[in-house]
Amino acid sequence: MKSNLSKILKGTFFLTTILLFIISCKNQEKKSEEVKTDATEEKAPFFKLSLAQWSLHKAINDEKTLDPIDFAKEASSLGFEGIEYVSQLYRNQIESMGMDSLLHVLKAKSEKHNVNNLLIMVDGEGDLASTDEKKRMEAIENHKKWVDAAAFLGCHSIRVNLFGTTDPEVWKTTAADGLSKLAAYAVDKNINVIVENHGYLSSNAALLVEVVKSVNASNCGVLPDFGNFCLKREGGELWNAKCVEEYDKYKGVEEMMPFAKAVSAKSYDFDEDGNETTIDYVKMLQIVKDAGYTGFIGVEYEGGRLSELEGIKHTRDLLVKIGKQ
Repeated sequence: MKSNLSKILKGTFFLTTILLFIISCKNQEKKSEEVKTDATEEKAPFFKLSLAQWSLHKAINDEKTLDPIDFAKEASSLGFEGIEYVSQLYRNQIESMGMDSLLHVLKAKSEKHNVNNLLIMVDGEGDLASTDEKKRMEAIENHKKWVDAAAFLGCHSIRVNLFGTTDPEVWKTTAADGLSKLAAYAVDKNINVIVENHGYLSSNAALLVEVVKSVNASNCGVLPDFGNFCLKREGGELWNAKCVEEYDKYKGVEEMMPFAKAVSAKSYDFDEDGNETTIDYVKMLQIVKDAGYTGFIGVEYEGGRLSELEGIKHTRDLLVKIGKQ
């Protein structure tokens, strides 16, 4: 009797041990699955998002529904961590308030709304690649105040244009001269001078990279834009005309990325699934990631079908969606 009881107890103990082992394994599998799920949910894009002010230029200039002084507030409300100013959108404020007062207000606004001031896109200050040395030097001088402004705001860069001639060989020389002189001024202010592919020869990425290499300054680089690769427009127009010759945008971004100090995600329109209809964003972001870039990517919506706010949100959401994949 005792022997049978002993056997029963041993058998029960054995079965209990097996059951506990199975339950333990199941719990471990469940925990492992939960960890994987949490990791997937918490995965963030490899970049941060900023908003380029040009995305709101219609609201500021045409519709008059947004005061450019409130740019930081608007960007913050849309979930952006950084902002990229556009100099030409502050012409009226500079005239009425003065540059110094304007900068103090903008800095206070950015601090209040907890956004990073990243760069200033400078337009209308003369041609840095002009073949006329006097005009080129005037352009350099005109840009210096924006270097100072960027330094005050805590930006890392000013974005410049490189217009002045359509002769490639001459352009490489004059562009390098203008850039190097401006970069030499900016280096003591801890400001980068970066060139965007922005039409004509500046949209020829290979040529632009040649210029940046020849300048050979640590604070001179580029700002690759996903969409600005038009080399020639109808009637020789710089803007607002049909593009008749375009540089390969994917090749261009890939060539520019080793020298990139910022990136601009241009967008024009979206399909019903939220994909950009003219640019393969998956391909573009893979190029950016493969270059080891982990900084800010600026949203710059420039379409006409959607409102500016809708276009901004579509671009933002598409970047986040792909960035998490």
